[in-house]
Amino acid sequence: MQRKILIIDDHDDLASALDSAFSAAGHLVRILKNRGDAITVANINDYDLIITDLDVDNSEVVPPLNGNKGSCLPELSPADAGERIKAFKLCAPNFRRDELDEDELKNFVETVLNYKTRFVDTIEFVRQLHEKIEFELPSAISPMHSILDYLTKRVEKLGVVNTEQSNLFVALDEAFVNAVKHGNKFNAQKMVRITAELTRQEARFTVEDEGDGFDVNSIPDPLDPENLFKTSGRGCLFICNIMDEVKYNERGNRLTMVKKSENPEFVKSEK
Repeated sequence: MQRKILIIDDHDDLASALDSAFSAAGHLVRILKNRGDAITVANINDYDLIITDLDVDNSEVVPPLNGNKGSCLPELSPADAGERIKAFKLCAPNFRRDELDEDELKNFVETVLNYKTRFVDTIEFVRQLHEKIEFELPSAISPMHSILDYLTKRVEKLGVVNTEQSNLFVALDEAFVNAVKHGNKFNAQKMVRITAELTRQEARFTVEDEGDGFDVNSIPDPLDPENLFKTSGRGCLFICNIMDEVKYNERGNRLTMVKKSENPEFVKSEK
């Protein structure tokens, strides 16, 4: 199926590589140079895939124009103005309108992240900034492994954790699967939103689904002898034991997790 793809890239490194790959596959690709141009696009969410890779460096956050809130653009608050931020977002708003082809979605996600890793991301560059990474995708398990692998590698490049000695992968995997399986109940018409805010001092992750939510206090205690052979509740226990901070919103459909840096040099620099 031919897809409409919008790429917003102020350095053109990722855009050029992806334009060649996607155009060769028969997709329609449009490239814009900045967020300001993107928020003036009419019906931006009619694109099947929107990829944003922007620098925010000592500049004001541009407000939406003409009522276009650009929900598939990176969310940058006024507090971010003046801070050097690398904002990356991958959004697939229209995949849920069709009969979802998980393999197609997975291939798109893998292609984008592979090209970003090869042509954009470097250790030296990453360690100098505050990075925001966002994914907004239909409920599907298959693309999640690529996203999880990408995020854990980003955290390791920042020096927050050594992934070989950390269970960060396990905690994020539990959160992603819970959002798709228990939150959205595998309903491809509902989206999963994954956000990572990364600095040398910490990695903050938010996973949000469009399900009804749940009462966190109703989760059975997996350590209670009566629940030893029950699987429910174990995922939340893993997450709480691995992460330094864990918080659910009141509705129970958004989970925020924080992993503090294990590098003494970065912890010290924060104080």
